[in-house]
Parts: sequence; structure tokens; C-alpha cells
Amino acid sequence: MRSSRDNYEAVIGLEVHAQMLTNSKAYSEDINEYGALPNTNVSVVSLGHPGTLPVMNKKTLEFAIKLGLACDAQIAKNHHFARKNYFYPDLPKGYQITQDQTPICTGGSIFIRDAEGNEKKIGLTRIHMEEDAGKSIHDVDINDTLVDLNRAGVPLLEIVSEPDLRNAQEAYNYLSEIRKLVRYLEICDGNMEEGSLRCDANISVRLKGTSEFGTKVEVKNMNSIRNVQRAIEFEIDRQINCVEHNEKIDQETRSFDALKGITISMRSKEAANDYRYFPEPDLQPIRIDESQINSIQKEMPELPRNLFIKYTEKFGLSDYDSLNITENKGVAMYFEELIQYTKNYKAAANWIMGEIKSYLNEWGVEISSFPIKPLQIAKLIHIIEEGKISNSAATQKVFPELLKKPNEEPISIAEELNVIQESDEHSMVGYIQSVISNNPSEVERYKNGEKQLIGFFMGQLMKVSNGKADPKSGNALLRKILEE
Repeated sequence: MRSSRDNYEAVIGLEVHAQMLTNSKAYSEDINEYGALPNTNVSVVSLGHPGTLPVMNKKTLEFAIKLGLACDAQIAKNHHFARKNYFYPDLPKGYQITQDQTPICTGGSIFIRDAEGNEKKIGLTRIHMEEDAGKSIHDVDINDTLVDLNRAGVPLLEIVSEPDLRNAQEAYNYLSEIRKLVRYLEICDGNMEEGSLRCDANISVRLKGTSEFGTKVEVKNMNSIRNVQRAIEFEIDRQINCVEHNEKIDQETRSFDALKGITISMRSKEAANDYRYFPEPDLQPIRIDESQINSIQKEMPELPRNLFIKYTEKFGLSDYDSLNITENKGVAMYFEELIQYTKNYKAAANWIMGEIKSYLNEWGVEISSFPIKPLQIAKLIHIIEEGKISNSAATQKVFPELLKKPNEEPISIAEELNVIQESDEHSMVGYIQSVISNNPSEVERYKNGEKQLIGFFMGQLMKVSNGKADPKSGNALLRKILEE
């Protein structure tokens, strides 16, 4: 039986704010650094003292162009800055320097996976540069709100999507892609818990099959991608319930309470004219020429979607392997170097997904701290391919030793550990005769038709040979002797 929710669809757009990884703030020389003592990374400029003037941080322009190119957006050649006026204790100037009429990037898209795992294109409205406000802290003093202005003036990129998302899972996937992309470009660390990546969700519902939008509600204060998903799920249910009971949905801003899993009304939603935008008089208009864009384009890294397409279509890897390898830029770059030394792409992926990631997870480190170079892993793959060692010997014996001695040749370690496979018939016959004489009842059952016992015999063969028997030649010789 269909529930009432099945009759509706959500219309969701996300506004994502990414703090840029510049050394200094957007319009002053103040240090851009997370975790400093409150109100220490400030100056008369970021505090908005009379007579001070902002100076444009060139790096923010470069980062904005990078993101625009990555999203296939149009880069504006001429643009100016604007003042967005509003009054909160954490906004020392009483206005925010942003872009209004001339965002640096318009259009473009982000590709995500929908609920069925199919690729879906999410359009972008714009990407623009602006500065962050400070931070109001409500949970330290029971009587007062404390204000830390270290964040005031930190450069932001605001990424505004079209209302193309239809459920909370798509929003989760979209935000994950944004985080992955800014990390690949090295323009933002994507850490939502620290506030360097923040998201506001605009949500409305409508009956399926209709084109008219419902009343839009903005939800704020979600400090993780999972909480964005939870907030959207709650808000969709709340709005459908309002429609079903003929209750008015107010156009408002709501806050997400993560402990209760609900959204709470904060204030009525501001309209654009409430901010009284006007051109920023203290910053000159900026012109970007084509040579600047081309120069940045040449320095762009290979992006995760392009790598995914290459791995699946050219290398024949599964979607699962390709998605996992490209999830982290460091891992993807390690894999890229590894396949310079081996064309066994599946084996390379297996090592990344298996032993290498297990090590990273166990020790809680990034791949930059992994001690074994890609060339050494490629050599390990090569001696397995040559049949010199078994895969189990490689993973269980050689690899752990290689972690301790990462500069030693894998083949030398294999020789030291005495795990070089024996494939000559004389040695193999001796092992097989031992297996047969120790398991007479199983031999009789095999001869009577239980051919699946070959797996048992292979296990025994590997046991008596201490893993040194070559599986391929051992299997063939074992079958031949058992059939005699």
C-alpha cells in the first residue's frame, strides 16, 4: 500500500560554503588558521575600524577559477564586489564583502549517483567569492553569547546548486562530491566538523507530476554530511504532513537540532532586498583574461570523475573498486603511480583495497605516511604473476616484512622467508604422495566421484609444502595422480 509520502516529491537546492586554504584572509593580512586562541587572528582591517581599506587576496581568485573549471562553469571576465548588509554580533563591519550581480562562475554542474546508483547531473546556478563572518558561541557561558572573530574575513566560495536534488540521499551524495572535489583541487580541506565546509539546504515539496514549486524553507546548522541528510529527511516529512493537514508552510529559516533530529524555526526568511546590496566602493573591479584561465587550467589535477571513467572503461575495473580508489586523492595518486609500473590493474586495485587500506585504517594514517613505495608493490605483483610466490604468501608473509624493510627487494624477502614456490615435478610428487598417504578415505571418495574434494587436497598440499607448492602446476599434477 502506498503511503501519502509516495504522492509527493522534494525539490532541494544546496548552498555550500567552502573556506579556502589560503595563508591569509580574503581582504587583509590576518592569518587564516583554524584552532587559534579566540580573537587572536584579527586586525583593524578585519575588525572594520574606520579608515581601513580591504586588499584583494589574489589566491582566492585562482581557487575560484579552479573550482569553476572543474565544474565546467563559465568564468566571468569582468566582475566587481558588493556589500551585503546585515547586523549580527559576529559580523564586525556590519556588512559582508561578497559578489552579487557578477559572480565569478555561472552555470556548470556536479555529477552524482542517484538512489539507484545511476549517474545524475546536478546543475549549478553560480559560484561566488565572499568573506566569512565570525562565530557566535552559545554553549560556554550560560548567561551570555561569546563571539570569536578569528573566522571573520576568512575567504569563502559559495556554491549554489539548481533545485535538481529530489531526496536526502541525493543531497548526501552531492555534498560528498563537492567535498571530494575541493579536496582534489586542494582549495578547501572539506572538514564540516571544523566548519570549513558548511551547507544550507533549501527544501520544498510538491505533488508528483506537478511543475509548480512549493514554499521553500531554508535549513541551517548542520555540521556533518549525515546531519544534512537527516535534516532534509525530517523537513520533507514535516512539510508533507503540513500539506496533508492543510497547514500553512511558512517561508522561513530553520535550525537543525542534531540530538533530537528535528528542525526548529529561527526567523522568517530574508529576501535579497533585505540585505541592501550595493557595489563595494573600496575594491576595484577585476578583469580576468584568457591567459590567466589557461595557465590555471594547465595546473589542474586529474579529477575524480575522469579517473573513475578511465578506471572503469579503459582498465575494466568495477564501479565499486573505482569509486573507492577515487574517494581519496592521495590513494588515487598512489594508484596512478602504481600502474606506471604494472599493467595488472585488477591486482593493483586489490592491493590498494586490501592490504594497503587495512594498514591505513589500523594505524589511522593517510597514505602519505604509508612506508612502501608504489614501485615495491608493483614488484610484489610481478613475482606473484611469475608464479614465484603465492598470493597468500605475498599478503601474509612478504608484505608484513616489507612494511618493516620497505627498501628491500620483495624477491629477496621471499627468499629469506623461504616462500619461493616449487613447481618442479619431482618436489611436487613428493608433497602429493604425502597428502595421498595421509588421507586414504578422502582419496577413495574422490575416486568414487566426489571430485569437489580437489579443494581439500589442494589445501593439504599447501599445508605440507608450507605454502611453497605452485597452485597451478600442483592442481594439475594432483588431479593426474588421483585419476591414475
